[in-house]
Amino acid sequence: MKAKRLTLPRNLRRNRVFTDALARARAYAKDPKALRDLFHEAMRKTGSMPKAPFKELWGYFQAMLRLIRAYYRGQYRAISVTNLVMIVSAIIYVLNPWDLIPDWVPGLGFLDDATILAFAVQKTCEALDDFTSWESSAG
Repeated sequence: MKAKRLTLPRNLRRNRVFTDALARARAYAKDPKALRDLFHEAMRKTGSMPKAPFKELWGYFQAMLRLIRAYYRGQYRAISVTNLVMIVSAIIYVLNPWDLIPDWVPGLGFLDDATILAFAVQKTCEALDDFTSWESSAG
């Protein structure tokens, strides 16, 4: 079966930080240790991140992190590589303080992160919903 190719909107193709995050995510998807390290880094950062810019995306962000943890532990593999790469690239982007709008810029620093996260949720919503259903049934 041929892997599905990820098509990005033009504005994201021009975002060098996001395209770099995608390239890194492709490598992370093949490396459980790298995914584990990313998960732990994200868990450390989420405590200090403002929730307001993410609004209804926060629950999906948390689901993405739990999915990454279940994936690197080998507990959950029912996700395409394309969706995993999109989720991992969004996490990498959110963790980068020097992305399109640096995180330290008051009132704006996390807006680009929320935009990237919204795009990733839009592209992977079904996979995230499948994961949360699996999570609920697993126990």
